[in-house]
Amino acid sequence: VKVKIKIAIIGGGAAGMMAAIVAARNGAEVCIYEKSNRLGKKILATGNGRCNYTNVNTSVNDYHGNNLKFVEEVINSFDINSTLDFFEGLGIYPRIEENGKVYPYSLQASSVLDNLRYELSKYNIKEITEHKVKSLRKNKAGFDIITDAGIFSTDKVIISTGGKAGLQYGCTGDGYELAKGLGHKIIRQFPALVQLKLNADYLKKISGVKFDGAASCFSESDLIRREEGEILFTDYGISGPPILQISREAINLIYDKEKAYVLVDMFPEFSKNELFELLSKRFAKQKDKTLEESFNGLINKKLIPVILSLANIKIDDKLASTQDKCNKLNKKNIYSIINVLKEWKIEVVGHNDWQQAQTTAGGVCDDEIDSRTMESKKEKGLYFAGEVLDVDGDCGGFNLQWAWSSGYLAGYSASASV
Repeated sequence: VKVKIKIAIIGGGAAGMMAAIVAARNGAEVCIYEKSNRLGKKILATGNGRCNYTNVNTSVNDYHGNNLKFVEEVINSFDINSTLDFFEGLGIYPRIEENGKVYPYSLQASSVLDNLRYELSKYNIKEITEHKVKSLRKNKAGFDIITDAGIFSTDKVIISTGGKAGLQYGCTGDGYELAKGLGHKIIRQFPALVQLKLNADYLKKISGVKFDGAASCFSESDLIRREEGEILFTDYGISGPPILQISREAINLIYDKEKAYVLVDMFPEFSKNELFELLSKRFAKQKDKTLEESFNGLINKKLIPVILSLANIKIDDKLASTQDKCNKLNKKNIYSIINVLKEWKIEVVGHNDWQQAQTTAGGVCDDEIDSRTMESKKEKGLYFAGEVLDVDGDCGGFNLQWAWSSGYLAGYSASASV
């Protein structure tokens, strides 16, 4: 009788559940150790509760980390088509929306989790919840798993503990310590896909204002990244999908002790000259209105006094008031306003914490992992999957795709006959 390989999976999130199902289908005896009271809690929060579980446009360009070749090889091993097939096999029919985002047709994150859990029980995968793994120790046959409730032994281990993003789901970076204890190098972590804090004294006045625009991340001299979409001002700074997308680059600059700026373009569909034509005609038609009144209907009312103040408009060598008539503006004045509307530059001074972050930048160094198997190059029988590694994706289903690809590869390789 063939003896089953015993595999312990530490962390029951997306990557851990995928690894468990694949390993069990491959004939292994699988046990998941999860420190919270149930598996897959973070999945329920993804895609605003609808679970954007992959993206049909996935490519290596949607990822960040110190070794993108590693990321590309892993994703190519279990790609989008493989992912869609896998989930259709579980009962998840895909609904493809804008920008290639894929959701379950039911638009319920619980559908994804329920079907994964059904599969876990179908293959008799053991779940040990509310057990924190404190450390791992190599023994002659495999590993000892030292938990706060005793010591368990296993042949192979897959670390899929997630990162630090989502403290409320139990993500506290435990996997980094486990990996470090077995000789792995850990790359500095910081929150990614998170709201940014800005240095501006007018934020409370414009808090709650939303508009479609573009946001760019700048260092002192260089444009680093630009994204378009809905932007939201808050009392601490700025949020919205474009901000989440550029947050990694901004935070990286701050952690490297460099200055970071957000540049907001409220009219990305207009060039400066086109905006000049629009405003000139508008002011000519409404020449009796005050400056403040003349912008009503073009931009959010709360923004008008702030933008006019930032534009530093001088009329007859005096700073203009919002009550000055718009017919007093000359070409230079109009371009001063346009420069704020198109290039509103604000210094980034921080970010919201791990609880608001959607993913973790940094983690276990990818150079020490075999991209064909997800096995450690340092310790035979030790594998990694998911966010614990130094890989993070943009918004849009890319982080879950990484969880599925790396989880599949780890589960398959760990359970392959020795």
